[in-house]
Amino acid sequence: MSVNEAAKAESTAERLRPVLLRLARELRREVHSSDLAGHELALLALVERNPGIGVSKLAELERVSKPAISGKVDRLVELGLVRRAEAGDRRCVNLQATAAGRKVLRDVRKRRNAWLDVRLAQLTPSSRRAIDNATGPLLELLEVVS
Repeated sequence: MSVNEAAKAESTAERLRPVLLRLARELRREVHSSDLAGHELALLALVERNPGIGVSKLAELERVSKPAISGKVDRLVELGLVRRAEAGDRRCVNLQATAAGRKVLRDVRKRRNAWLDVRLAQLTPSSRRAIDNATGPLLELLEVVS
């Protein structure tokens, strides 16, 4: 990457970071009717997207220790949002989102989508297309290994 390209990337990062942080904060507020914290919803969504995931793999994906994730999983189990199913090896536990857990996620997604829909509808067609076109590259950012 040339010096000029590096400067442009840094400039983009400076403008993009606060926008993404504010957007994430606004979307997190849309869980107000849920008794779950944002990190608990994120964990529940991971379990839903990865049926049968183990606690160790979940900890790895969340980049936290196994004991730290175990407490969070315990809370989701107590709330009836996740269930543990023993695998062939008794030391391994497979996690599954329950019907109640999937409903919570559907409700949160619906509220967050509604929040976005209202705001997107107020933009020009050109701005909506630009945002739509940016979703692919933004996803790529999440996949870049640092």
